[in-house]
Amino acid sequence: MSLTMLITMMLCFTLTISVAVSIGLAAVLGIQVANINMLIAVKEMFNSLNKFPLAAIPFFILAGNLMETGGISRRLVEFAKSIVGGVQGGLPMTCVLTCMIFAAVSGSSVATTFAIGAILIPALIKHGYPTNYAAALQATSAELGVVIPPSIPLILYGVAAEVSIGELFVAGFGPGIFIGLSLMLFVHLYCRWKGWGKNDGDGRLSVGHATIQAAWALLMPVIILGGIYGGIFTPTEAAAVAVFYALFVGMVVYREIKPQNLFSVLKKSVVSSAVIMFIIANAGLFAFLLTRAGVPGDIGRWLSVVLDSPVMFLLGVNIALFVIGMFIETSAAILVLAPILVPVAMHFGVDPVHFGLIMVINLAMGMITPPFGVNLFAACTIARISIDQIIGRLVPFIVVIFCCLMMVTYFPSISLTLRDLVYK
Repeated sequence: MSLTMLITMMLCFTLTISVAVSIGLAAVLGIQVANINMLIAVKEMFNSLNKFPLAAIPFFILAGNLMETGGISRRLVEFAKSIVGGVQGGLPMTCVLTCMIFAAVSGSSVATTFAIGAILIPALIKHGYPTNYAAALQATSAELGVVIPPSIPLILYGVAAEVSIGELFVAGFGPGIFIGLSLMLFVHLYCRWKGWGKNDGDGRLSVGHATIQAAWALLMPVIILGGIYGGIFTPTEAAAVAVFYALFVGMVVYREIKPQNLFSVLKKSVVSSAVIMFIIANAGLFAFLLTRAGVPGDIGRWLSVVLDSPVMFLLGVNIALFVIGMFIETSAAILVLAPILVPVAMHFGVDPVHFGLIMVINLAMGMITPPFGVNLFAACTIARISIDQIIGRLVPFIVVIFCCLMMVTYFPSISLTLRDLVYK
C-alpha cells in the first residue's frame, strides 16, 4: 500500500496536478488497494483538522493580515531594517530578523510567511531580487516560527514524551537565535557574492526613530509571551489575543484599518486558511495510512536496533527525520515517533529536552521541502509563482539549516545552557 501511494503521488506531481490533490488521490488509491472502507478517508481528513492547536492557524493568518493592513508588520520590518538594513543584502537580513521577532508572537511558520511575506516579498522583488529567491527566503525564515517559542510542535513533543513544556520553551531560544543569525550571515555573504542589494539601505530609518514608531508593534511579543509564560492563556488562545491586539492597534492607535477594510481582510484570511487546511487534511489522511502500515514505527525501531552509539544514533535519527518530515506532517510525526525514540535517546545519555529540539528543528524542515512543505505553498501564493520555480533556490537554505541542526545536535549547550540557568 505504501509503495503504491508513493508511486501514485510522484506520478501526479509529474503530471503537474496540484500537491493537495495529488496527496489526496494517492491516499484514496492506497485505501482501495488495502481494501479499507472508503469512509475512513472522510473520518481521517476530519480528524486531521479537528485539533485544538490547529485553531491557531486561521487566527494567526487573520492576525497577520490585520498586522499587514494596520501597519504593524510594516513597522516591525522598518525596525528590523534600521538594525541590519544598512549593509549589502540588508533587506534579506531584515526578512530573517523580522521573522525571528514575529515568531515570538505567532508560533506558526505559516502565519509568519503570510504576515511578513506580504510585505517583504514584493519589497525584495522591487529591489531587484529574483522572485523565486524572495519566496524561498521568506519560506525558510518563517520556519523559525516553530523553533522560537511559543511553538505548537514543542508542546506536542512535551505531551508525547512527558517532558516539561516550560523547559522546552526556554531551551528553544538558543537554537532559534543561532539558526536566525546563521541565516542572516549566509544571506549577507550570498548577496555580496551575487552583487545583489547594494541599495538596500535606501530609506532606512534611524534605530531610535524606528523603535519609537514600532513601540506598539514590539509590545505585542511581550504581551503574547508574558501571557503564555504567566499562565494567562495557552499558545493557541494567544492567537485570538493577537487578533484582538492587532485589530485594536490597527484601528485605534495607528488608525490604518477602516471598517470598510475588514471584509477584504476577512475574505483574504478565509481563502488562505482554507488552502492550508485542505493541504493539512489530505496530508493527515496520507500520514494516517503510512502510520497504519507501520512505516514510522518500523523506521524508529530499526534505528534503535542498528545504530549502537550516541553519535551514530543521532546522525541516523537526523537523516531519518529529515526524510520522514518530507512526507509526514510535523505534528503527526512527533506524536508517533517521540514515544519510540525518546527512551532510546535517554538510553544513550541524550537529554530529552535537547532531543526534543533536534526533532522539532528537523521535522520543521519538512515545512520547506516538497511535497508537503506548507511554507512553500504560502510563499508561492504570495509571490504568484509555481512551486517548481522555488526548488532550486531552496537548496542553499536547506543546507545552512541542516548544518545548524548538526551543530545543535552535537553541541547540546546551544539548547541546554539557558535551560540549565533557569531551571537548575
